[in-house]
Amino acid sequence: MKQAKETKNKKEYKAKSVVHAKGQEPLIAVIRVRGHLRVSEKINDTLGMLNVYRVNYCSVQKATPSIMGMVKKVKDTVTWGEIDEATLKRLIEEKGEPNPDDKKKTKSFFRLNAPLKGYGRKGIKRPFKIGGALGYRGAKINDLINRMIH
Repeated sequence: MKQAKETKNKKEYKAKSVVHAKGQEPLIAVIRVRGHLRVSEKINDTLGMLNVYRVNYCSVQKATPSIMGMVKKVKDTVTWGEIDEATLKRLIEEKGEPNPDDKKKTKSFFRLNAPLKGYGRKGIKRPFKIGGALGYRGAKINDLINRMIH
């Protein structure tokens, strides 16, 4: 009985997760919105694993189940969504820094500016669904990234 529930939950998770038609996970951009004060050590460790060490840092990750679990754990500190190719290309061209160990590669994070016209009308303490800046924002992450590259 317990095993049947686990397989049912896995099927529901797979149905809810976003997957490209090719069978590959889409790329998501994770941007840290809130700072380090009053954040637990576990949340800080998870943010470090996602390569968003400071406010306005952006990291591009594959949307695997383990990454999505980490993102959902830090949902009150970051915003995320699916990034398109044009925005990713512009992000790498304008904000990509060379890796000191391997000059052909860029660092795994991008240092962005604060967004023009702000994060949202309700600020950085509310979820995106009700007009704030935190949590999942889907394809609208591309608009935010373009406003942060200036």
